[in-house]
Amino acid sequence: MAPADVRRNGPRTERTAVTTESVLDAALTLFAERGYHGTAVSQIAAALGVRTPSLYNHMSSKQELLETLVGRTLDDVHSEFDEAVRGLDAPADQLRAAVRVYARRHATHRREALVVNRDTTSLPEPALSRMRRRRRDHETAVRAVISRGVEDGSFSVGNAGLASFAILEMSVSIARWFREDGPRTAEQVADEYAEFALRVVRYRP
Repeated sequence: MAPADVRRNGPRTERTAVTTESVLDAALTLFAERGYHGTAVSQIAAALGVRTPSLYNHMSSKQELLETLVGRTLDDVHSEFDEAVRGLDAPADQLRAAVRVYARRHATHRREALVVNRDTTSLPEPALSRMRRRRRDHETAVRAVISRGVEDGSFSVGNAGLASFAILEMSVSIARWFREDGPRTAEQVADEYAEFALRVVRYRP
């Protein structure tokens, strides 16, 4: 299924002030639509209504833009996980909350999700390994929640690692099909996916 339209910004005029944040935003939109390799720096400049050399006042390379976008997104994923589970003791409550914010992110930050999940591998080393490690850290945190639930008997899934992978991957897919004008809101989808996650781990209240 082709991703939905993820554009946010139309072409800008030469008089529009260009900032580092506006360059990142334009790059994010184009990377999400066309892919990292399918986007030229000149296209980012055109989206902002400026000449290509002007961009280099706000960036050193297209690669730097991708690394910044991926890094910011992964930082946000970790922060949202930490905030979601803070103050919760039961593994079921932690898993429900963690999956809810992760699923909602993929409905409300679709450009970031598409870019991170498709284009991170375009980064060179050592940035690639650093970003992969950040993604693994999140999966490890989710797996730890599931493992605690298995230990206390509230979850009966046989393989915590496989369960965490399945839960995260089903959440990632939301970015490819979710529509803001669809039959369910982002909050409703997030709530449903949180309950799906509890079924995956065979939650027993």
